Amino acid sequence: MKIEIKTNNAPAAIGPYSQAIEANGFVFASGQIPVNPATGEVPEGVEAQAEQVMQNMTNLLAAAGTSMEKVVKTCVFIQNMDDFAAINAIYAKHFPTPCPARSCVEVAKLPKGVLLEMEAIAIK
Repeated sequence: MKIEIKTNNAPAAIGPYSQAIEANGFVFASGQIPVNPATGEVPEGVEAQAEQVMQNMTNLLAAAGTSMEKVVKTCVFIQNMDDFAAINAIYAKHFPTPCPARSCVEVAKLPKGVLLEMEAIAIK
């Protein structure tokens, strides 16, 4: 059985997908971009965008009844690998050890021209 997770505290889906799905004791969170869900605005700069992504993911996982502490895998998509160190420093503040397994890849383009996006899998 799968359950759709929805919250107004993270950006709404901008396509035919769910913000997150709960299935078999896991929460599969769709990629979160740095859009402030209250205003629709994207902050300037990679650090501010990384913080917004982490806040959006925190809010989405909370709506699903889990947390960043229970994330087991992430995938981070970044527009410029030169931003890796700045993003990594903010990422590290939001995940306790042991940190989740992670992939990080540079991509040509992200929705709304943002600088990063992150998806996650968490234990319920």
